[in-house]
Amino acid sequence: VQLQASGGGLVQVGGSLRLSCAASTSISSINEIGWYRQAPGKQRVLVAFIRSDGVISYENSVKGRFTISRDNGKNTVYLQMNSLKAEDTAVYYCNAWTGMSFWGKGTLVTVSS
Repeated sequence: VQLQASGGGLVQVGGSLRLSCAASTSISSINEIGWYRQAPGKQRVLVAFIRSDGVISYENSVKGRFTISRDNGKNTVYLQMNSLKAEDTAVYYCNAWTGMSFWGKGTLVTVSS
């Protein structure tokens, strides 16, 4: 599975961005797709995931601000990020779990105050 993340950029505090993760295969066959982020000097952490059965989960700090969704027809998973904070600044990665783990290249999100 190849993944291509896009949509990052520079945004001011309180702004919004939508990240996209395009997969090379049908996402309906992927057990779980997640968005992770890695801030400078910190470990990569899970932000949100969506499973093939529709289960969705969010890391506590983004609940109510971020929304993960998918478009099976486009084989794409999205992460809508609203009310962005400076601490959301990080490189964002998407991951696909099929029993094996696949990573895409990250996309940088910079939130300026």
